[in-house]
Amino acid sequence: MVTSVYKNRNLILNLIKREVMGRYRGSAMGLLWSFFNPVFMLAIYTFVFSVVFKSRWVGGSDSKVEFALVLFTGLLVFNLFSEVINQAPNLIFNNANYVKKVIFPLEILPVVALGAAAFHMSVSLVVWLLFYIIFFSVPDWTALQLPLVLIPLMLMTLGLAWLLASLGVYLRDVGQIIGVITMTLMFLSPIFYSVAALPVEYQGLMQLNPLTYIVEETRNVMIWHKTINWSLWAIWTSLSALISWLGFAWFQKTRKGFADVI
Repeated sequence: MVTSVYKNRNLILNLIKREVMGRYRGSAMGLLWSFFNPVFMLAIYTFVFSVVFKSRWVGGSDSKVEFALVLFTGLLVFNLFSEVINQAPNLIFNNANYVKKVIFPLEILPVVALGAAAFHMSVSLVVWLLFYIIFFSVPDWTALQLPLVLIPLMLMTLGLAWLLASLGVYLRDVGQIIGVITMTLMFLSPIFYSVAALPVEYQGLMQLNPLTYIVEETRNVMIWHKTINWSLWAIWTSLSALISWLGFAWFQKTRKGFADVI
């Protein structure tokens, strides 16, 4: 798995660039949309949740800006996950011209999808950083741990993308099912609310959601100035690495039939 990504790193980078540029090709503002979209969404979420619903974060202040930044932090994680997972079932069909090319490494397509999603997350992160600096100050040094926090997210997302990309070839309904699942996950993850806001009997169930740890830990290092819980990080990283490897193994095992189905 690692060897394939390393050997094709230049091809992966070129395909990521093409994917990102292709999304905004023909628009007047081009790549600037990748910056204005998160700014617009941050403003909308701030208005809806802090003004209309008058929501307050458990353990936080009454600041509307703080609530928006806490909310946006959770969305950074979820948007990366959902963007890749929602694309995954159609990755092979959308790149059918590569399937019959024997020398093309099909296994890099989920990596390209993840790279494009990571680019958009990086732009959103810049927006978050600008708002944080303007309304508060420079983030604490704990925010530098964010790349480590995202490692299990990246590994898990990649493994699921390989699995779904393969299943999507043989079961066309997978794309519809995944759309429903990701929508459900958004509301069952601590994005719009804190785990502490739930009744005690439900807090344990919430921890079974693989996104819960990553969302909470992202907020800890970016907002609440806490360091990584290394024991939990090691557990989740190991599990995510296993998911990634199993997804890759499944993809490589089933790819032989792609050309026949397509």
